[in-house]
Amino acid sequence: MENALTFTLILLIAELFEIYIQRASTLLGILSNLYAYYQKSIFLFFLIQPGFYVILFIVLVTGVLNASMIFLLALKVFDLFYKIELMKKVFIQKSVPLEIKEMLTWQMPSWFMFLGIGLYPPLLYYALF
Repeated sequence: MENALTFTLILLIAELFEIYIQRASTLLGILSNLYAYYQKSIFLFFLIQPGFYVILFIVLVTGVLNASMIFLLALKVFDLFYKIELMKKVFIQKSVPLEIKEMLTWQMPSWFMFLGIGLYPPLLYYALF
């Protein structure tokens, strides 16, 4: 139980780092921040996603791979590759449907960036029990 709280706090810190790196007022701003790292190196892009690595580390250390943990890993993997696909569509191929282009420029509420903190650490804590 003590390890569950420690691992959850470590993931919380990793998620806060991701928020700091990705922060912007629109989804397009977030994508452009990420694309700056992606342009330098795809490996650098993956390095600024510490939440994913923290979860992998926790799975390896604890050996817990229940349905909640698999769901958590799947969400993080989907998040990573969805960001990559969006960056390719927006910045490389420049072929984004008009509806998505409009959505990318919408102003986000300030709490939007903290959705990951509300989802990933509690799910990890639940998965470790």
